[in-house]
Amino acid sequence: MEGGSKRPARSWSVYDLAVLGMMVALMEVSKRALDFLPNIELISFLTIVFTLFYGWKTLAAVYAFVAFECFYFGFGTWSIAYLYVWPLLVCLVMATRKIGRRRALFYALLSGAFGLSFGFLCSLYTLVTFGPATQFAWWVSGIPYDIVHCLGNFGICLVLFAPVTRLMDRLTRSLGRGRA
Repeated sequence: MEGGSKRPARSWSVYDLAVLGMMVALMEVSKRALDFLPNIELISFLTIVFTLFYGWKTLAAVYAFVAFECFYFGFGTWSIAYLYVWPLLVCLVMATRKIGRRRALFYALLSGAFGLSFGFLCSLYTLVTFGPATQFAWWVSGIPYDIVHCLGNFGICLVLFAPVTRLMDRLTRSLGRGRA
């Protein structure tokens, strides 16, 4: 390239596509396995770990997860929220990667805060479509579920973060792939 000011976009390799498929499969299987528990999920934790290892490419996995959810449950108003709420978590992790330096407590707190704010974030589209009174009522009625979501996210991340990131380090090293 002339001038050297623009870098060519990094293309997706067969390895990247295989990893993407595995990320989405893990997200879906974990979601189905924990469906019987209200607001207890591994998606937040997996999104954090995948973002730490694969960077912005995790957005593709998140959007594929959202697409599978829509096809599985049908399209609804929640679908709109999922299009911005889950990618927001990727953005938060990308913005804090240097601060968190892969510390379990830091990401457990981030995951817990994400769970606590999940209902509010999901209610934002109702502000535009139905007005502030509906948005506020919708958000407040879900606060007990957000508290459960917060505690679940915090506990899962605190317990699983260190062993899973060690495993991911070993896997990426053995495949000759570094972190994003």
